[in-house]
Amino acid sequence: MDAIARAWSKVVRTALPGPWPPRRVVGEALLTLLMAGFAALLEAVADSGLTLPVGLAVAVLWVLRRGFPAPVLMLTAVVTGWSVGSVLLLVCVGWTAGARIRRVWALVGAFTASWLLFMVSGVLKDMGSASPKLIIGLSLAGFLVLAVLPALYGRYRAQRRALLDALRERNDQLLRERVMVVHQARLRERHRIAQDMHDSLGHQLALISVHSGALEVDRTLNDRQREAVGVLRQAAVAAMRELREVVGVLHDESTALPPVAGPSGGAAARGGVDGIAGLVESSLAAGARVAFSAEGERRPLAAAVDHAAYRIVQEALTNAHKHAPGAPIAVALRYEPDALVVEVTNPRAPELVGARSGAGQAVSGGQGLAGLRERARLVGGMVHAGPTPELGFRLAAVLPYEGEEQDGAVAGLDDWALDGLSPADEVDGGRRSPAIGCGVGVGVVALTVLGLLVWGVVAFVQGTNDATVSKSVFDRITVGTAESEVLRTLPRGSDFFTEDYKGTGPEVPAGAHCRWFVLDGEGGVAWNEQHVARFCFKDGALVDKQEYVSKN
Repeated sequence: MDAIARAWSKVVRTALPGPWPPRRVVGEALLTLLMAGFAALLEAVADSGLTLPVGLAVAVLWVLRRGFPAPVLMLTAVVTGWSVGSVLLLVCVGWTAGARIRRVWALVGAFTASWLLFMVSGVLKDMGSASPKLIIGLSLAGFLVLAVLPALYGRYRAQRRALLDALRERNDQLLRERVMVVHQARLRERHRIAQDMHDSLGHQLALISVHSGALEVDRTLNDRQREAVGVLRQAAVAAMRELREVVGVLHDESTALPPVAGPSGGAAARGGVDGIAGLVESSLAAGARVAFSAEGERRPLAAAVDHAAYRIVQEALTNAHKHAPGAPIAVALRYEPDALVVEVTNPRAPELVGARSGAGQAVSGGQGLAGLRERARLVGGMVHAGPTPELGFRLAAVLPYEGEEQDGAVAGLDDWALDGLSPADEVDGGRRSPAIGCGVGVGVVALTVLGLLVWGVVAFVQGTNDATVSKSVFDRITVGTAESEVLRTLPRGSDFFTEDYKGTGPEVPAGAHCRWFVLDGEGGVAWNEQHVARFCFKDGALVDKQEYVSKN
């Protein structure tokens, strides 16, 4: 029972796709009654005797049109081909099918099958009163106007609505991405500020700490001066600790992005390779033993590479001052054929008696080497740092001369953000308007209908000629002439124009079969009357011919 209930619920949801708010339920019920009433009224006017069945069929098909657009279109085509009451339903169902059948070939197949059913239904109904070719032409023209044109407009509206929804969604997505890019750029700037504070101020504070440590063990100072130098050293260590905390706030590991090189021109202003000699001199002035060497032919460097080399040496000197105070430091620059090699080494720190008296542990934020590796990576280089066999420490960086500057904040921006286009303009430029395809369809339908109208006019004129016999021909034919000879003299005839005249006029001779024509060349009748010529045949000969006036 549960399976049956679930299956029935699925069928109902498919046949009546929601949602169904109360307002929509009331509107759908009123439209159903209106469509059924209109169909029943048309059937009553046509006096077909199908008023109630057609009204009920239209009501059911109207309710199911959204859930089963293709089957309802086919059934409506059959009903409309047989009766006139469902004409308005065919227009509405064509609109719905064009809007809800997404696949093009499924839509074409549904409308082709519907037209065939519409045509067959019309032929079966009017087979005895009209030419099948005329019915086929009229059914094609009527189906194109009543079903295909509404379907094209419905499909255009549906595609336009879908396109606008897609553009709106894409626009919202691009706006969200723009906000994210701006946020990432802001985080990158915060990280850059933190990195510069770490590299520049940290280096200066490390020099202050090393210099004050050297003064603290100077035997020429008295106790009071040595105590003041100790306070200075402790203040420098505390300042470094607070700096690390500030850098940690700016450089939030959970949200910060990799640091990027500074803008062109800014690196040179902070020293670059030319500023490395100044770093060495500052360390020498602080009492450290630093040796500097440069090998190879000097090569021009990209701004980012120049800045990265300066920061790498600065961070290496700072780490050496903090973790190996008093140890000699060697700074070397080597200009290789394809890259600049920066190397900073120091052996194991000597034991300095009282050097760290009251100074506490060296402060480390754990971000220096990671920042150096990222700087090198952003310019296409690499950094290696680790202990040496002599229990010292070595930091080496390989930096390409040209560099490969990367800026994720700029690279993440879309083209529309750079050239001033709005998101909707960018998206709309890559899509075709649904009006193009629907306009082509309307043009094809219009040309087809025009062609059918021309064909209908020609067929109407030809049918009129086939159903009309002149007065002279009528007078020339005599009773007793062979049937074959009379038929060669008379036009082909057209039941479409003479159907109403059958059974009218004088009594038909027993056993005879007759043919009716419009008699041309006779006047003096009212607008609702027509001169009719009748020829009756029996046993292969003309046995009777009559001329009379029939009311239309």
